[in-house]
Amino acid sequence: MTSAPSPILAVRPLGFPWETDDPFLFCVHHDDGYPRGNGKMGPAASLAGRDIGQDFSRKDGWSMYHGDAVPGFPAHPHRGFETVTIVRRGLIDHSDSLGATARFGGGDVQWVTAGRGIVHSEMFPLLNVDHANPLELFQVWLNLPARSKMAEPHFTMLWREQIPRRVLRDAAGRSTEVTIVAGRFGDAVALPPPPDSWAAQAEADVAIWLLRMEAGASLALPAAAGTGTRRTLYFFRALQPLSPPSRFAGQWRSRCALMPTWRWPAATRPASSCCCRAGRSPSRWRTMGRS
Repeated sequence: MTSAPSPILAVRPLGFPWETDDPFLFCVHHDDGYPRGNGKMGPAASLAGRDIGQDFSRKDGWSMYHGDAVPGFPAHPHRGFETVTIVRRGLIDHSDSLGATARFGGGDVQWVTAGRGIVHSEMFPLLNVDHANPLELFQVWLNLPARSKMAEPHFTMLWREQIPRRVLRDAAGRSTEVTIVAGRFGDAVALPPPPDSWAAQAEADVAIWLLRMEAGASLALPAAAGTGTRRTLYFFRALQPLSPPSRFAGQWRSRCALMPTWRWPAATRPASSCCCRAGRSPSRWRTMGRS
């Protein structure tokens, strides 16, 4: 008897940035342990030994990136794609050439359609002067359809209180929290995406989920919409390696995951089920077929 093909197409270690497939262009995980602030939104620490303006050193567990006094990314242009910024901890100060400004963090999501062009700034204010200012975020770049490359720029805030979440339990009672940033997860539907996004096209099956799994929990993913759908799972916070390491297809071995989903009509993959399980392993990502 021929065994069913594995839904897992590839397994690779995480790097910086994380690898992506079309229409996702870029995915990065920032996890900076910033010290207490100096009262001017910068770090109360020496910047000696850093390449200011290009500091990606992670010296002492944090970077200034392109900032000189306040960490972050001062005004820079984007064109022809979208940025989705998901903040788990800390704050971001945003301003752009549309006149939009926002301070957001702690579960909020910002979605910017650059379209024909936008200049924006993303700075990380260190407001706490008596204790540390940890920052953790993802930024995902999503390509625009050809017809929307020169669309009008669009700025959207998805506030934490409005973003759908579901807590699911397996047969043993272990929990998984699912945050639906884009698309749908079962009967939970994300807030509306910008109008010119791939995510606004139902046939594209675009989704972005955050999953937080209790150790040992298992989760059956809902079926994808079509045979061309691809799913990438990024395991970004593991506990400790399994001993011996498990290679069971479909097993999750990390506490948290980011999961972009999309449909690639030119591809055909076997229809198969996938059951996910959280355990303990080094961080890695997987590309999966339809499940």
